[in-house]
Amino acid sequence: MAKGLQGFSWTMLLLFCAIQELGSWAIHTAVESPGLGQPGDPALLAGGRVKRGWVWNQFFVVEEYTGTEPLYVGKIHSDSDEGDGSIKYTISGEGAGTIFLIDEITGDIHATERLDREQKTFYTLRAQARDRQTDQLLEPESEFIIKVQDINDSEPRFLEGPYIGSVAELSPIGTSVMQVMASDADDPTYGSSARVVYSVLEGEQHFTVDSKTGVIRTAVADLDRETQDRYEVVIRATDMAGQLGGLSGSTTVTIVVTDVNDNPPRFPQKMYQFSIVETAPVGTAIGRVKAEDSDVGENTDMTYQVKDEEGVEMFKVTTDSNTQEAIITVQKPLDYESKKVHTVVVEALNKFVDPRFVDLGTFRDQTIVRVSVLDVDEPPEFRPPSNLMEVQEDAHVGSVVGVVTALDPDTANHPVRYAIDRSTDTERIFDIDAKTGAIVTGKVLDRETAGWHNITVLAMEADNHSQVSRASLRIRILDVNDNPPELATPYEAAVCEDAKPGQLIQTISVVDRDEPQSGHRFYFTLAPEATNNHHFSLLDIQDNTAAVHTQRVGFNRQEQDVYLLPILVVDSGPPALSSTGTLTIRVCGCDSNGAIQSCNSTAYVMSATLSPGALIALLVCILILVVLVLLILTLKRHHKSHLTSEDDEDMRDNVIKYNDEGGGEQDTEAYDMSALRSLYDFSEIKGGDGGGGPIEGGPGRNPTSELRALPQWVQSPDLDFSVFRDYISRKVEQADEDLSVPPYDSFQTYAFEGSDSPVPSLSSINTWSSGSEQDFSYLGGWGPRFRQLAALYAGRRGEEDSEES
Repeated sequence: MAKGLQGFSWTMLLLFCAIQELGSWAIHTAVESPGLGQPGDPALLAGGRVKRGWVWNQFFVVEEYTGTEPLYVGKIHSDSDEGDGSIKYTISGEGAGTIFLIDEITGDIHATERLDREQKTFYTLRAQARDRQTDQLLEPESEFIIKVQDINDSEPRFLEGPYIGSVAELSPIGTSVMQVMASDADDPTYGSSARVVYSVLEGEQHFTVDSKTGVIRTAVADLDRETQDRYEVVIRATDMAGQLGGLSGSTTVTIVVTDVNDNPPRFPQKMYQFSIVETAPVGTAIGRVKAEDSDVGENTDMTYQVKDEEGVEMFKVTTDSNTQEAIITVQKPLDYESKKVHTVVVEALNKFVDPRFVDLGTFRDQTIVRVSVLDVDEPPEFRPPSNLMEVQEDAHVGSVVGVVTALDPDTANHPVRYAIDRSTDTERIFDIDAKTGAIVTGKVLDRETAGWHNITVLAMEADNHSQVSRASLRIRILDVNDNPPELATPYEAAVCEDAKPGQLIQTISVVDRDEPQSGHRFYFTLAPEATNNHHFSLLDIQDNTAAVHTQRVGFNRQEQDVYLLPILVVDSGPPALSSTGTLTIRVCGCDSNGAIQSCNSTAYVMSATLSPGALIALLVCILILVVLVLLILTLKRHHKSHLTSEDDEDMRDNVIKYNDEGGGEQDTEAYDMSALRSLYDFSEIKGGDGGGGPIEGGPGRNPTSELRALPQWVQSPDLDFSVFRDYISRKVEQADEDLSVPPYDSFQTYAFEGSDSPVPSLSSINTWSSGSEQDFSYLGGWGPRFRQLAALYAGRRGEEDSEES
């Protein structure tokens, strides 16, 4: 059936093209050329009408042509063509000669290849008309277009897939979910090949699609996520506006149903039972309960609370944010003897309630939790829990401070025994009666030493000492007046020689270690031994202080420079205690303003002491002198060590290098040999050659024999090299001990002269004795340059032979 529809489409299209070809009018195109349209041009006709040179129709070619013959496209024609074949038609441009061919005589154009409008919609070509004989251009080159005629050969396609949309559950009918769009590659301006309509192939029970826009909407209002949380909907797109023969394409759309809070929490059980020991501390978790919620996400978030008054007082409920469970914990201490079972009503409710679904019911639920308290053997309990006792500091040893009481809370009510934790009373100041709990003093108390005592009392079952309770007890030592008042400090005062009567000399105060509850009250008076005093008076100011004033006119420190004034101080008791303190008064010389200048018989004047600035300057000068002395000593030591190091000759400093060959035996001024000769005592070498020859300047020595002795090193048996040996040994030891010393000393071995030397070695290293058997006669054959060298060695050899003979 598809092939029949395609054939029908081809037939209708060809018929349309034929009608268009027959009904088209000739289009004459005037091509601009030099002189065309100028005045006097014969091409201009009456009325200004321009003669047209080219005549052709609008060209179309049908795409996807499957015929065996070339497809006729159209004809180009020149009005100057008389049909005698003298004009040659040619084309150029896109596809010319490959896709499009032209009959050179008739101008007919044919398409030889199958075209696809979706790849290329038109082709631009240029036409020419030339004289066949002369190849002269008869008509100017003109451009024309061949359009590719579209057919419905492309189905709609969904290019943006896969499609995933979402819609909330219980949404009303017609709620928009999402939009899908299909594209058709056919020509939208020609026919209905690109007009697409949409329809639902699968899922039409729950969703619909707009045929023109592709918008998917809900078709029902009872979508329930808890029943089905996703749907697969197949959408089809058909071109030709859905008419018969149109092509179609489809896509699958996944629609996810999102959750709303439409389900209340529900406890799986109406009652839960837990048990806990009565000694469980506050905050202990008893158990967990959880209400189920069919929703997901934040719609399952819930809170729990205790609804009954008894449960609110004894227990606390918190919510575990990760598991959404209710955690029941102890809020007050439990007591098996008081109540064995507790009933708690726990309520769960959603944290986020959607007001749209309130009419579905209450979004909360309740359950009952029974908590059974288990009995355990508990330690004794102190009653009442008062932890403060008081005792007078003058209480006798064995006096009762107070009594503590503890009872066994268990049903058995075992007898209780008492003790004091000695780690809190290491000095054993207090004792306790093990049976009655009476606390007594064990030592004499002194409030001034320790005004408070903190001890720990233990209460335990008589037959089970592992059940122990502890109670902290604070004992306050009450004060009694057992310390007399004393002067606050050893007061010393000064009075001017020219003092007037009634002048204030000193204000005194006292201290008392006691702390009476009503506060201190002190009384001041002169001691009985000072009743005959006529120099000073004492005034009690009534605020626990007293003032000493002068009672006479002027004092003479030459007669008496110090006065001792005894003062009696009495507290308020009871009983009243007193003490006597002494005020020392010195007579001093004063200036006109009353400022003290000197006291006693020794002048107390400001001596010409150095100011702080002068003292600092003096110290700086002394410091500079010390630094200079140290610097001079250091320089002396450094200079001495430097002279000592210069005495030790460093042999590497005396190595003189001669790295060039020189000018031969005639060159006697190239080098200063004195530097080498200064290192050794040549007089000793010249004076003996191993046989005790004549000394320098003696008979038998001439310049020639002296020159003979220079080039050859002869070791004399009389030479002492111990100095060099000791020096080298000392250097080796220094290098071995100091790892940071660079390796200046090195030993080089030259045992091979080389194979390319044409002459034997001249080295005298192997000639250690005067009896060398080397023959230097061959040196005479080396030419004039070596004549002196040959004479030197030949003479040396002659002397050795004569000595041997």
